Amino acid sequence: DLYRKVFVFRKDPSDAYVVLRAKLERPLQNFTVCLRSYTDLTRPHSLFSYATKAQDNEILLFKPKPSEYRLYVGGRFVTFRVPEGRGDWEHVCASWESATGITEFWLNGKPWPRKGLQRGYTVGAEAAILLGQEQDAFGGGFDVYNSFSGELADVYLWDAGLSPDKMRAAYQSLRLPPAVLAWKSLSYEVKGDVVVKPRLRE
Repeated sequence: DLYRKVFVFRKDPSDAYVVLRAKLERPLQNFTVCLRSYTDLTRPHSLFSYATKAQDNEILLFKPKPSEYRLYVGGRFVTFRVPEGRGDWEHVCASWESATGITEFWLNGKPWPRKGLQRGYTVGAEAAILLGQEQDAFGGGFDVYNSFSGELADVYLWDAGLSPDKMRAAYQSLRLPPAVLAWKSLSYEVKGDVVVKPRLRE
């Protein structure tokens, strides 16, 4: 149980990462991924990387610069332009539904204008899911200059779109529906220089 704890990625740039183990019975027609990050990086970095053997950017939450987030689904992406952070924790949730291709992006509990991506696509189930690195091959192919350095917490993946109420609940760390990956019952393995520490502040 990682409640009120964080992963600290200590080095910059870094070859470290955390492998997450999810129980996915079937391919995804919908998903929501949420996490909290705290970093002073200005270079590109990966936050959440979900790769299959067929597609290395099956799901990727990526931050190319301080004023932008990118969500990739099946190798294509949409960009969400955001205000530059003020040196604080940033909570993001991104969701996608195959039927409409609609992607939602929420930053610190507020929704951004919705965009369209990969309508009719299906996300593969046999995945390598990593925090801290961007996969260019299944479970590997890292570029250290896309690595994450800083603190990550409250990582979740659902095989469904979340309602606006639940998106806000994720931001506020309230009760959430059962998830494929849940911070409070995370199955993970640390590779390299990553330390689990208590969160310094709420």
